[in-house]
Amino acid sequence: MALKANPVWGCAKTPHFHKGLPDLVPNRCGFGLDLRVLNKWECTCVGVLAQTHRAITPVEDDRPYTPDVQSSEANERSQDSQSSGFHKDLNLLPKPLSIMELSSSPDDGTKVRVAYQGLPGAYSEAAARKAYPKCETVPCDQFEAAFKAVELWLVDKAVLPIENSVGGSIHRNYDLLLRHRLHIVGEVQLVVNHCLLGLPGVLKEELKRVFSHPQALAQCEMTLSNLGIVRISADDTAGAAQMVASIGERDTGAVASAQAAEIYGLDILAEKIQDDDDNVTRFLILAREPIIAGTDRPYKTSIVFTLEEGPGMLFKALAVFALRDINLTKIESRPQRKRPLRVVDDSNKGSAKYFDYLFYIDFEASMADPRAQFALGHLQEFATFLRVLGCYPMDTTL
Repeated sequence: MALKANPVWGCAKTPHFHKGLPDLVPNRCGFGLDLRVLNKWECTCVGVLAQTHRAITPVEDDRPYTPDVQSSEANERSQDSQSSGFHKDLNLLPKPLSIMELSSSPDDGTKVRVAYQGLPGAYSEAAARKAYPKCETVPCDQFEAAFKAVELWLVDKAVLPIENSVGGSIHRNYDLLLRHRLHIVGEVQLVVNHCLLGLPGVLKEELKRVFSHPQALAQCEMTLSNLGIVRISADDTAGAAQMVASIGERDTGAVASAQAAEIYGLDILAEKIQDDDDNVTRFLILAREPIIAGTDRPYKTSIVFTLEEGPGMLFKALAVFALRDINLTKIESRPQRKRPLRVVDDSNKGSAKYFDYLFYIDFEASMADPRAQFALGHLQEFATFLRVLGCYPMDTTL
């Protein structure tokens, strides 16, 4: 799926993106703007998405499904839960999708199915429900599994974190945005409220160790240090809460959400234990198809590009937005994976090498705005590669 304005993005041989293209495509075709029809937009569908049947391609290195082993593990967890006196049956919670275990799932179309990384009770699930209050959430064990779940039509959308006001950018998801051909169709900002959780009846002074995601532990460093608690990393906050409920040891707690405490039968020993009260995470909403950009509300556009080496090239690239009074809200650089180093001098006296970078930029303008179209046309003069990741309404709520 790609956007064009008779045409806005144009290649003589490739009028739209094709599934299976490499991550980076050198700009050999040029970039043109028909200024007479700048406001006319239309969507073109990738051929595979227009098929009637939902074709699911196999995932590499598929791991065979072993129900007997999983059943045995589930029974052990159930016995641990019962011995700990919890009324919650953890086995009734949805199991997270794995990249190696993705399989077809029935969808009656009554609800929007939204994938997220983590277990039930994760902050990502809360962000998904903020975006789609009546959605059916689908947990995934990895970020890439959520991307693939959308690509394989197992879900309709994915909601994934991209940056936190304290911890910074989630670089893994920036890399996956380029590797996969999904489109950003929205964003969600969520205020993070870290809670200290423990078994029922336990006091926070009894805790000797806590589990949580490394970012959550870092964001609560002062509180945990004052309590003298040993910190142990977990894959996600909700998973940490589940571990505490399963282990059943009174000196073990977790840093997670209040929703996770309710799901896994834990007590909230302390709320808002993060060092910085203004702790906000921004999530992206991803879909197979882009949305039609408008001008009826504030819009944001996300792009990624590379530049030729030379003095002032990045300055020139950023100036195309300043010249048109377009505000940049985010700039992120990532080394190119396929050619991270470039040789500057081939002489025998020694050659200097430096990284080739990808530049991710968010700016406040809709692709239906001629200013954005002119800016990208101007940027193409300096860019060796340019891709629009999405144009979507801004989330102005918290």
